[in-house]
Amino acid sequence: MLLLVEVGADGHVRRASVRESCGYDDLDRAALRAVRRWTFVPARAHGRAVDSWVTVPIDFTLDF
Repeated sequence: MLLLVEVGADGHVRRASVRESCGYDDLDRAALRAVRRWTFVPARAHGRAVDSWVTVPIDFTLDF
């Protein structure tokens, strides 16, 4: 699945949405909840941290 994430200049997630679903609503929601807790290294422009959009791939695997 792919998430579209807006990362603020402070590295915190401002917005996140599902760009490409994994096909299961529960897993889509779990991925969104998880990524909203992450902190990113913000993008930089002209030496300053800036807001940016990133695409985050999420892979789910089953452990037996």
